[in-house]
Amino acid sequence: MSHPQSFEILIVPEFTEGTTDATRTGAAIRSAVVTATGETGASGYPRYAGEGVVADIDPATHAVEALLVDGAELDYGLSVRIRETNNDDGSGVRADG
Repeated sequence: MSHPQSFEILIVPEFTEGTTDATRTGAAIRSAVVTATGETGASGYPRYAGEGVVADIDPATHAVEALLVDGAELDYGLSVRIRETNNDDGSGVRADG
């Protein structure tokens, strides 16, 4: 099975949880495009990295299983969303979740 080669990671305040427009309305306080590293993370899922973000992402469900931002875990009150990019160079995205 071929895994997506890149995702856009969106860090959002927890209060946007369940809001379907959270990824479209500028609610993200930080974003980064991460690309597949070819490695498997400690979680057992493919590892993606870029722009100070390292994430282990389940390619079947698009669940973020592990995440570091600038070497640290997310602060309380923040959550993560992802959008799969349409192509390998990171340009264009398709919303997930």
